[in-house]
Parts: sequence; structure tokens; C-alpha cells
Amino acid sequence: MKGYTWRLVVVLGVVLAAVIYVIPTFKPGVWPHNQINLGLDLQGGMHLALEVENEKAVKSTVERIRGELRSLLRGERIRHGMIEHSGETGLELRLLNSEDLDKFKNLIKENYSDIEVRSTSQKEDGFYVEIGIIDERVKELRKQAVEQALQTIRNRIDEFGVNEPDIRVQGERRILVQLPGIEDIGRAKELIGKTAQLEFKLIDEDHSLENALEGNVAPGSEILRGSSEAAGGEPRAYLVKRQAMLTGAHLEDARVQIGSQFNEPYVTIEFDRAGARIFERITGENVNKRLAVVLDNKVYSAPVIQEKIPGGTARITGKFSMQEAHDLAIVLRAGALPAPVHIIEERTVGPSLGADSIRMGLISMAVGGVLVLIFMVLYYQVGGLIANLALALNILLIAAGLAAFGATLTLPGIAGIILTIGIAVDANVIIFERIREEYRLGKTPGAAISAGFDRAAVAVLDANVTTLIAALVLYQFGTGPVKGFAVTLSLGVVASLFTALFACRLIFDYLYSLRRWKTLSI
Repeated sequence: MKGYTWRLVVVLGVVLAAVIYVIPTFKPGVWPHNQINLGLDLQGGMHLALEVENEKAVKSTVERIRGELRSLLRGERIRHGMIEHSGETGLELRLLNSEDLDKFKNLIKENYSDIEVRSTSQKEDGFYVEIGIIDERVKELRKQAVEQALQTIRNRIDEFGVNEPDIRVQGERRILVQLPGIEDIGRAKELIGKTAQLEFKLIDEDHSLENALEGNVAPGSEILRGSSEAAGGEPRAYLVKRQAMLTGAHLEDARVQIGSQFNEPYVTIEFDRAGARIFERITGENVNKRLAVVLDNKVYSAPVIQEKIPGGTARITGKFSMQEAHDLAIVLRAGALPAPVHIIEERTVGPSLGADSIRMGLISMAVGGVLVLIFMVLYYQVGGLIANLALALNILLIAAGLAAFGATLTLPGIAGIILTIGIAVDANVIIFERIREEYRLGKTPGAAISAGFDRAAVAVLDANVTTLIAALVLYQFGTGPVKGFAVTLSLGVVASLFTALFACRLIFDYLYSLRRWKTLSI
């Protein structure tokens, strides 16, 4: 029959490709293709809801501007007193000469497009000016903090090695994280939640640590604790300069190394070109001074700078285990979180519960499938056998699609496969009933089959395309279980169209046109 050969090649090619994609799921390592990923509800794992303290990102921006203003005012020789915080988004400073007000306003206008002068007032000791970040910029900073936190967490999880994590923003400041198949939950939580703000600060050797511990902290300094306990049982205290000389923003790489003397792991960090120049300048200007390596406000080490260090390489030492050093390198490579995150909801799904879900889902799919197969054979005879063969091919194509696209199979996804069985059979029922009508009108089997498929195609396409549109809408706007259902439903609709209108017709054409069967068994 005309066009039979190329249609046979297409069907065989599709079946072969489907088998190639499905085999690695049942026999891993056969060839480098993706397996079907199981969702959290099927293989167990962890569900976290994180809240980002995005107001801290705004505060850190204000603090950065505060430090920059000091340098700008000194450069412009504008005499000033204190620069203090005013609310969450503002700063208040005192100008010693009221004549500098216009000069100060021009300085702000030229250097900060998102800062406004909110108020001015004159007092006995000077002229007070309040400035602040405009509301639009504050909203943008909060949104960026959540988006950057999302990307940072995703980078960390990717390096941690979790297959098909589900990470998304919910609302204005929440991030949902689903990690299927994870076993070390405590390690994952530590990895996700670590802020990893790396700073290099000079030790304040000009003032007494003892006086600072009694509450007399010198201006521009602060007390930080060590990362591990000292001999007395508590973390050692350090008096450090508040201003960071260098931050992890210039970090380019972080690797775990093993010390040659005590075989203890440490983390080697490398800076980009700008960071390397800054680090070389810092070490050159502060020889014989101590430089503290600070991570999340904890001092990991405070070595004495022996000489200028070119090349932009430093190390973080501490009493690390190999796993702790590895995780530290991961969070440093992935970048610091722009603001702290807190776990506000945590759920774990055990592997046994996931195995029970798979078993019950497969049982329901098998029972439903067997009932459909029996009905089709009893009611449509040879046509029913062909429809059942197409149904098996349909399930194979869904499985291949899940593996090929790296999609995740969830428990609602299994429900979508079961629904697909009904959709596929429904398409065949429409076609078979149309063929019966044509056959009763006295047409030959070949003519009845041709007319039945042609005239039923429009109804089958309409029904399946509308279902596909609904499935795509669910996938676009749904989350979690709804998305898993939409994935398998979409794949099932496309597969059922192929099997019903293309594969089934190929078999009918072979039997009744090429083999010349005289009786229509349908």
C-alpha cells in the first residue's frame, strides 16, 4: 500500500529510540542516558521551606554605603562628624559646616542615583542630614536577595549531587526545596543554610582585648569568636577591625587540600584578578600584622603576615574533617547567601513510604490496565488486540519521554499514566465505532478502515488537543504534585495520538490491505 514503508520505518524508529531511553532505568550503566527520576513521594527525601531575611540585604547595602560615604567625604574635604543608621534604609550624618550642604547634596546626586536626601535640620553642634534609599530600590534589593539566594542554594545542591531537586520561590521571601533520595539530611540542611560570608579583617593590635571583653570596645572594632573551642572550653575571642579588607565577592575557586605536616584537610581559595591585586596590596601594607580569616562572623585563623603575598591564593585552616572541608569548599564556590535563611518548615519522607507508594501505584495501574485489556479484546476482538498493543507502546513512550527529558515521576504522575490509559482507549473506541459504521454501510474492510480513521481523526484530535492544553496550563502554573501529574498527562496525550492515529492504522493497513483479510474483526 502507498506510504506503508516509510510509516513502518517511523514506527520502528520511535520504538527503538524509546527502548534505548528506557533500558538505563532498569539496567543502569548500559549506556550513558538518563534514568527516570523518582520524585520525593516515591523515593523519599527532604522537603524544606526556607525564609530569606531579605531586610538584612538592605541593611548590608546601607552599611556599605556608609563606608563609602566616609571615603567620599574625606576626598571632597567635607568636614563631618558621626554617620549613624536611621531606620532600616537610612543614614544620618552631621556636617560641621552648613556651607557644605549643597556640596554634599551634589556628591550624593553624582554618586548614588537610588539615594535621596530626606530631611535637613540645624542644631547647636552642626547641620544634620538624613539620607535614605528610595522605596523602589528597597523593593528591588529585597527581591534580588531572594533570587540570589535561590541561585546560590541551587548551585550548592548541584555540587552536593542531588538528582532532580525542585527549588522555587514562593511568595516574596520564601524558597521551597525538595531533595528526593537524599540520605544525610543534617548535612544537607547545614549546606543549604550556611551564609558563607567570607571576609578578611585585620586584628586590632592597638587596643586591649581584655578591655573590649569588659565592654570597652574601641570605635571601628568588634569582638569575634573563633570557630573552635580553645583550651578553656569556649571559642577564643578576637578583637578585629570592623571594616573588611577583602570579601568573598572576589573568590574564584575553593579546593580541599591535605596538610603535609599533620595530614589535616584545609581549604585553598583563589581570588580573581581584582581580588588578587587587593590581597597583594593588603599583605604588602600590613607585614608583621595579623590578618583574620572570618567566615559567617567566626574567625577560622589569624596568621601573621610574613611578607607580601602575590598570586591571589590563601588558605582557610581549622580542625576540619574531610567532609567539613569539602562542604566548606562547596559553599565558597557557590557563593555567599546575600542574607541569612531560616528553615520554617521541614518534612522528611522515608524510603519505605516511597516504596509503598510505588507498589500501590503500580498495582492500581496494573489492575486498571488489565481490566481495559480484557474489555477491549472481548468487545473488539482483533481490533481490541491491536488497541492493546498500541496501549503497551503508549506506556513505553511515556517512560521514554520521562527519561529523555529528565522529568520526575511522582505519585500523581502515576495517576496521570493511569488516566492516559483511558484516554488512549477512548481514542481507539471512537475510531473503531466509526469503522463499524462504515462497514455496516457495505464498504470493504480496507475502505471502511480508511474512511473510519479519516473521519474519526478530527474528533480524536479535538479531544486530545484540548486535554493537552489543560495539561500544559497545569504544568506552567502548577507546583509539586500538580506539575508531576501534568508531565505524564502531556506525554500520554502526545503518545496516544501517535499510537491511535499512526501505529494502529499501520497495523490495520497491513492486515486488511496488504494481507487482504476479507472479514473485519472489530
